[in-house]
Amino acid sequence: MATTCKLIAKVTLGSNASNIELTSIPADYDDLLVLASLRSSRNSGGDNVKLEFNGSSSNLSNRYLYGSGSSAASASSATAINGIICPDSFDTANTFGSASIYIPNYAGSTNKSVSAESVQETNATLAYIHVAAGLWASTAAITSLKLIPNTGPNFVTGSSVYLYGITKA
Repeated sequence: MATTCKLIAKVTLGSNASNIELTSIPADYDDLLVLASLRSSRNSGGDNVKLEFNGSSSNLSNRYLYGSGSSAASASSATAINGIICPDSFDTANTFGSASIYIPNYAGSTNKSVSAESVQETNATLAYIHVAAGLWASTAAITSLKLIPNTGPNFVTGSSVYLYGITKA
């Protein structure tokens, strides 16, 4: 089976912003892939990133595993998809974390599952990696998605998000 990947949209912040939103997502593909390079303006050693779909902050949940060095743990949320990590102003200057978010069957008429992997990226002794699984309990097709710093208040200049449509032939 051949698979194709097409860039649908990209955003690179020219100034700090409270969120990054991708709108008018066409229903032409089987799955969505989001690749992000993010940094928060929070000053505490990393910030989680929340996802919202179609402007809705309800019916969202997730479970994520995280680790740093020799310790690992897990956490969950019954009200958000927030298992994505990025560095903040407490971390190494001008360093952005990376995230990969996969959303299969985004235009289908069933609940939407999400998987994500992300890294904090810092030269500090404490840097996190997160692996998350989430669910948006909605049968609506995803036409927009928003990334929001959990504590924020902003993503910093230079943060970028690329949205790809995946077609399975």
